[in-house]
Amino acid sequence: MAHVPDVVELTKTLIAIPSPSQQSNQIIASHLATLLQECGFNLEQLSFVEDDQRKTSLIARKGTGEGGLGLFSHSDTVPADADGWEPFTPTIQDDRIIGRGAADMKGAIAASIVAAAPYTPDQLRRPVTVVITADEEIGYGGAKQVVAESKSLAGNWPTYGIIAEPTQMRPVYAHKGGLRVRVTAHGRAAHTSTDKGISANFLIAPFLADMAELNQLVKREKRFQNAEFDPPTNGFNMVINDGNAAANVTAAKTVCTVGFRPMPDDHREEVLEAIIASAKKHNLEFDWYLHEPFYVDRNSPLIQAALAATGLPAAETVPFGTEAAIFKDLMQLVILGPGNIAQAHTKGEWIAIDQLHSAVNVYRQLIDHFCVNS
Repeated sequence: MAHVPDVVELTKTLIAIPSPSQQSNQIIASHLATLLQECGFNLEQLSFVEDDQRKTSLIARKGTGEGGLGLFSHSDTVPADADGWEPFTPTIQDDRIIGRGAADMKGAIAASIVAAAPYTPDQLRRPVTVVITADEEIGYGGAKQVVAESKSLAGNWPTYGIIAEPTQMRPVYAHKGGLRVRVTAHGRAAHTSTDKGISANFLIAPFLADMAELNQLVKREKRFQNAEFDPPTNGFNMVINDGNAAANVTAAKTVCTVGFRPMPDDHREEVLEAIIASAKKHNLEFDWYLHEPFYVDRNSPLIQAALAATGLPAAETVPFGTEAAIFKDLMQLVILGPGNIAQAHTKGEWIAIDQLHSAVNVYRQLIDHFCVNS
């Protein structure tokens, strides 16, 4: 029989291995690779280098045949400020595990592996796949590489997939996407006493005024909203960086990043066109990227199976994004994971132990449904 780790102990072990996105994840990837092989999985590893840091994603499969079920998580976390707590020394208090990544999403990694570990290949009519990506927190680099380069998944992706982000084990059928437009003004730095400078801040100011008006429009007009989400608005936002120019120096370069969270049927193309039109009108440089929202029919087989496994009456939506944006065209997906998103990225981050056990139970029911009995 394959090795089956304890979900609580595995969560603690993973928390104790720091893996912020800005650093290499080789230590945690190596640990997980060894564990997955001990659990009887065939393993593929994909790596890339970013800012001199090596990042590795893992694709582990058990069983043969086509389709089946995939469990998707990521090994990176946001950085941890150690002031006031010990983020990489996992502790248990009030039936909670405390530590960086407990909710987002080392608990989910542990639950996914523990759920799939007991199955032997001869029990599986269809394969079960565990995918653990790198760099989810800073641009989905690992997920994009898995889609582009995985040999074990090429031509045989799971028919169904679970994105194990924290939803308190409530099935989620839709989430918002992400759109960013970066607008840049170039001035000329000079001491203000010379009056020979050109302030990039003044050059970009008319664009900022346009964005203030656009912000009011998207919050007011229903056509830019979607009542299926809470909140129904798109979170239109703007941040500005002039390089911390001194008060007596004209800013040489100012960058404004405008962003919002697209939803299905929200006329986002009008918002994007308005941002770009303003940048062009004021002769400013710009570039942009879009991660589309995720949406699946609430009556899909996977959503219905997830509801049956959790005992809940209806699926929900969430306002945050996930790697479903990258994987959604390859298989039918549900967002379903242990923990509360309100704990993600926080000081004192925690996950309830009963959520971990619930995740293992639900994931095994879905493995049985889609890989053993189908």
